[in-house]
Amino acid sequence: MTPRFDAIGLVVSDMAASVIFYRRLGFAFPEGSEKQPHAEADLPGGLRLLLDTESTVRSFHPQWRAPSGGGRTSLALRCDTPEEVDTVYAEVVGAGHRGELKPWDAFWGQRYAVVHDPDGNGVDLFARLDR
Repeated sequence: MTPRFDAIGLVVSDMAASVIFYRRLGFAFPEGSEKQPHAEADLPGGLRLLLDTESTVRSFHPQWRAPSGGGRTSLALRCDTPEEVDTVYAEVVGAGHRGELKPWDAFWGQRYAVVHDPDGNGVDLFARLDR
């Protein structure tokens, strides 16, 4: 028996805000997810993104406390083109979310930017520059 990587789970403070944010980035959460304490979106390749409210996590793990500070989790989303990095960054920031790092041509060969979800988790946007 070998465990296999199946899902990425995030604990969120506001389910509706988080579902709206991740839908904007293309995650297909079912209708009504924003009103639930647990939500899942299937990802290409068979993985899933799981969102749970803080109260849901406390219901099965009473000693759990939200970590202080940000930057503990980061998701990386590959875009098809460098221009798409710029477009997605502008759309997300234009919708009122925090931009951490404006798009730039990174020395490792990617167009790269970082936005934050409603809980301060980084979401990296990148595309190869050699296309």
